[in-house]
Amino acid sequence: MGKIIFYEDKNFQGRSFECSSDNSDLHSHFTRCNSIKVENGNWMVYERANNQGHQYFLKRGEYPDLQHWMGFNGSINSCRIIPQYLGTFRTKIYEREEFRGHTKEYTDDCTNVLEEFSYHDIYSCNVLEGHWIFYELPKYRGRQYYLRPGEYKRYNDWGASTPRVGSFRRVQDLF
Repeated sequence: MGKIIFYEDKNFQGRSFECSSDNSDLHSHFTRCNSIKVENGNWMVYERANNQGHQYFLKRGEYPDLQHWMGFNGSINSCRIIPQYLGTFRTKIYEREEFRGHTKEYTDDCTNVLEEFSYHDIYSCNVLEGHWIFYELPKYRGRQYYLRPGEYKRYNDWGASTPRVGSFRRVQDLF
């Protein structure tokens, strides 16, 4: 069971809202979000309602100043708990849409897609097992995208506006 607490002000001050499940519209609970405590579970928080906009992966811990850490405008409007997963991890990435072109299967994290795959753009992906976070830049930096098991025929299927993927990692049991 997950638990996340959103605070309107920095350093866990101001009005707060506690959440233990997915919520597609947090707007009615607070007007802005400037700090978060994750007491249990792994979470994705989203800039807009219905899990849209910029995505941010949060594991157990305290985030006292989100603007400093994430560089966003205090707008968190939805959240999703990432289910606990204890199995194996497998994903296949492709250089073209619709699972075409060069492909490579991964069972472990990748710190630099260009070095390991010889391409810096991933146009499609098939997540066979486990939950993954794609990052726009190498070394797990830049915009983040949560991928659960399933087929992603185009990069916009996982919420990206460009096919640029610099790194990715498994969401391991961090509960």
